[in-house]
Amino acid sequence: MDFRWSIIQGYAPLFVKGFFMTVQVAVISIIIGTILGLLLGMLRLAEIKHGPWKWPFRLLKGLASFYVAFFRGTPLFVQILLIHFAVMPVLIHQDNGLLISGELARTIKQDYGAFISGIVALSLNAGAYISEIFRAGIQSIDRGQSYAASSLGMGYKLTMRYVVLPQAFRRMLPPLGNEAITLLKDSSLVSAIGLAELAYAARTVAGAYSRYWEPYITISVVYFAMTMILATLVGRLEKKYAAPHHR
Repeated sequence: MDFRWSIIQGYAPLFVKGFFMTVQVAVISIIIGTILGLLLGMLRLAEIKHGPWKWPFRLLKGLASFYVAFFRGTPLFVQILLIHFAVMPVLIHQDNGLLISGELARTIKQDYGAFISGIVALSLNAGAYISEIFRAGIQSIDRGQSYAASSLGMGYKLTMRYVVLPQAFRRMLPPLGNEAITLLKDSSLVSAIGLAELAYAARTVAGAYSRYWEPYITISVVYFAMTMILATLVGRLEKKYAAPHHR
């Protein structure tokens, strides 16, 4: 194997730009996905048994369950293509966009189209998986603690904030960390829609030189380093927030 470092050195700015784009997309998607997952998890656990909002709330829960099932049951690659080529043109279009139209829509699509589509797809996908993590974590807490908090006069919001979620968070850290690592690696799929991240940089170099060892080994090392750093960070958080052991 003749590994040519000169190829990587010549395209170093492209790889650096791709690295920062990968980190940016992953961080934004993880944050949005976590917020969305928390809201969906709380929604699917909440109950309204009486009153005029009973049936609208059940419909909302049904839609949330369908959303989770759809994004967990279809490939992320397909979701990226669907959102970029089908959904986003309906929402942002120069002629008749539902959300944004006119010159602004043209500018957004031209300069930020792939970036926005990638973040939307990754965030929606992560939100579906994280909602299940939150739901399972909350359900793992003994319901007796919620009853005890209620007997002390604490409402649903206070009970979740001060009693349930702090305990559930400790149990959710490992799967949340795994989801963040998975999302970081899956961000490479957005290169299919033209976003200039690490995988796109490697494909560009491979196309220019018809050589694949150099670009793909390079991004493999970079991805490996990022996932190891993230795994180490999650491990430290687990130790920091681990429940104290009593003898």
